[in-house]
Amino acid sequence: MITRKRDVDQVKKLQSIFPVTALLGARQTGKTTLAKQLNAQHYFDLENPVDLTALENPALTLSKLNGTIVIDEIQRKPDLFPVLRYLIDSNPKQNYVILGSASRELIRQSSETLAGRIGYHYLYGFNIEETGIDNIDKLWLRGGFPRSYLAENEEASMLWRDNFITTFLERDIPQLGISIPAHTLRRFWMMLSNYNGQIINFSELSRSFGISDTTARNYIELLEGTFMIRLLRPYFKNIGKRLVKSPKLYFNDTGIFHSLLSLNTTNQLINHNKLGASWEAFTLFNCIRILELCNEEIYFYATYSGAELDLFFLKSGKNWGIEIKYQDAPKKTKSLHACMTDLELDHLWVVYPGDRDYILDTNISVISIMNIDRIKSVISQ
Repeated sequence: MITRKRDVDQVKKLQSIFPVTALLGARQTGKTTLAKQLNAQHYFDLENPVDLTALENPALTLSKLNGTIVIDEIQRKPDLFPVLRYLIDSNPKQNYVILGSASRELIRQSSETLAGRIGYHYLYGFNIEETGIDNIDKLWLRGGFPRSYLAENEEASMLWRDNFITTFLERDIPQLGISIPAHTLRRFWMMLSNYNGQIINFSELSRSFGISDTTARNYIELLEGTFMIRLLRPYFKNIGKRLVKSPKLYFNDTGIFHSLLSLNTTNQLINHNKLGASWEAFTLFNCIRILELCNEEIYFYATYSGAELDLFFLKSGKNWGIEIKYQDAPKKTKSLHACMTDLELDHLWVVYPGDRDYILDTNISVISIMNIDRIKSVISQ
């Protein structure tokens, strides 16, 4: 059992501030397990026919309850939001935790109805802080979905992920009211695996797949809204240079990425031409999670003259940068120095898979992925 104390503490903190807390994340990331650690007095699972029937008259059922009330898979019953607003305004003894796996639509619906009454927490798969630094290669290959990571062996892990992808496409997407043929979205998703870690060109992508730009954007929005991929925004504050202004695409879970590429073992991954993209996505995810960065704080930076930075973020009123390298011993480059100057960085870290930290230059250092938590102590000062 891997405990997720940080996530539990953050949800409890939101509960102390808001009458409704939304716990959002992809299916099978452990939202239900986490919710059951909150000592809720009442629990409703909207995939359970009995609970779904009980909430056919939600005001009547819920008005009689006090304490913490968990409602799982709330995206199946969006008409609950107006009822929740009425109930929490009428009964201050109630506190709701709602769980969902489709962020964009849930946030829109809940924020419109519960403005000022709801806080949000995102639950992703395991990170290296939770699984331990001795298991980095295992986590990288299998990804962070609990059942995949904790599987008995590589074959069982791969089988779980393959079935997860099928279930996601054939059941979960239709349940969101989206009528895209499963085989079409699967082929599009597989095509996106070629863009992992790259700047996305929607026109090129749509031409390659034989669909319109609008349709390509809609498919990407769907996969982003269900936590399968991340679009990292470019930073293009007026710096006086020609900057890249299209987003970068990343898979949130490298295990899913590897399944789409049919990579079953570490040896297959090491010898694949997408090794660097996989490592970049894996390291980026862990940096964001361990440093507790929110979407509004993170960017990438790229100029047409060749300066690039994988992760630029603002924290504690200062500018910071992270470059990700799958190399034995990263060295100084013109790009690193250009990014230091352009972005006025207080410090720039190059994260790599080695085990030794060392200094490259003034305010530029190389750090092992095993020591990402050391960055946190610097940026919080």
